[in-house]
Formats: sequence, C-alpha cells, structure tokens
Amino acid sequence: MDLSTSDPIDYLVVGHITQDLLDDGTYRLGGTVSYSGLTAHALGRRVGILTSCAPELDLGAYEGIQVHALPARQSTVFRNISTDSGRLQYKHHSARRLDASSVPEAWKRASIVHLGPIAAEIDSDIYSIFPHSLLCLTPQGWLRGFAPDGRVLPVDWTYGPTLLNAAHAVVLSMEDLHNDENKVEQWASLCSLLVVTQSDQGARVYWNGDVRRFPAPKVALVEDTGAGDIFAACFFHRLYATQDPWEAARFAVRLAAASVTRRHFQSIPTSREISDALTQII
Repeated sequence: MDLSTSDPIDYLVVGHITQDLLDDGTYRLGGTVSYSGLTAHALGRRVGILTSCAPELDLGAYEGIQVHALPARQSTVFRNISTDSGRLQYKHHSARRLDASSVPEAWKRASIVHLGPIAAEIDSDIYSIFPHSLLCLTPQGWLRGFAPDGRVLPVDWTYGPTLLNAAHAVVLSMEDLHNDENKVEQWASLCSLLVVTQSDQGARVYWNGDVRRFPAPKVALVEDTGAGDIFAACFFHRLYATQDPWEAARFAVRLAAASVTRRHFQSIPTSREISDALTQII
C-alpha cells in the first residue's frame, strides 16, 4: 500500500496506525501517527506517514497525507478498558516492524522526523538515516511491555543513551514515566530538550539547564485520547519554525487543551484554533 510517496514532505511521522477496539465491537483508527500526522497536516505541513497495516484497512481519513504502509497480515489492534482504578490496555495484534529499509528514499531529508512508536514497533537505530532532520521522539511505545494475554505493562527504557542523546526534542507524559520524579530527572539529564506533559496540568520543559512550567487552559473534558500526540506535533512544528522551546510549549499547550473538548479525529486543531493560539503567544 503506497499512496504517492514520491512527492517531497517536510514532516515524517513513523509508527503503526492502530485499530482501536471499542466496547460495541467496532473499530476506530488511532495511534500516534494518526493524531500527530493529522495535526501536522492541519498546521500546514506536507506530511508523510510511514506505517504498516493490513492492505484492506481504509485509509480515507488521511486525505492530503502521503502514506507508505508496509503490508501486514493484520493491523495493530489495541483495546482500552476503563476501570475505577484507571485504564487497562491490551494489544491483540501487531503489524510489521519498521526499520531504516522501510523509509522511502525521497523522505530521508524531511525537515522534521517524528518517531512515534506505540508498541516498540520501530527499530531504535532508524534515527541514523536522518542526519539533516530535526529528530523528534514520542517514546511511549518503547516504554511498553506486554503480558502473555496482551495486557500492556510499563517497562523501563532499554535502548541505551544514544538515541536520546541524538534526539533534538523528546515529548512524553508523566504516566509514561510511572509518575516517578526521579525518572524525570534521569531523562532530563539524557535529553537536550525534554517535555513532560501532565494532562490537565499542562507541561514542563527542560532545556539548557532550565525548567519551565506551562499550565493548560481550563476546559470541559470530553475525551483526551490523542491529546499527547496533538501536543507533540504542535510542539515539534513550532520548535522547528522558531527554535524557541518556550514559545513552542505555549502554542502546544493551548491546542492540546482545545483538543480534549472533542472526540477522536474531531480533536485535530481547527484553522481558527491555530490562528488564535498564534495570536495569543506572539
């Protein structure tokens, strides 16, 4: 499956498109590449998605985005179950692994490269083929392990410091770090620019030995699925444009907050929200 990957792009996002199993037995599309890719497109970027999925998966939701999908027997399938003590998540199937050989030649010089695994499906060495790009990570999927029944379990980072040292920007959540402040400090020491999102509390940015907090606007929560991925795409986009992490964080916090007032792909920033966010931070 290859939807016109010959055109140049300036935002490449890598990872699996997922089928998220709902309580009624139906599916909806998800994954970091979905929310971040659609957000980058809304921001005016020329977006390419490198992924793997079953050939019959309907990709009509990604209109205007180039998709290079390695065919797999099954797409990656997750199920999320809400409980009184928090969310349980299960992975039922996985598509193919993504590595350097999967990347179309025309995409290797993308201005922004966003590695966004959701199930450790990306070879951690893939970064080495993008020496001219702003290398950005949302490493959530590298911090997930899986029980024999598919239940998602938190695991520590096992890939060494090289990838984190090479990245120009890393965005992850307090949940990804098991709400452990010691882990936050460890990551901050390894990353030249680290952003830690904190749900409705906003985000913290660690850069050049400084840390600043960016509170989120108060909004009525409808659904927060994908909000972290929307934040990341907004942050990486604005960081590339301005080279200013503080401004990028203000921009991303506003648009991520707006996103939780709507469901699924309706949460992608609108042109009015983007314009308002730019007006408010400049």
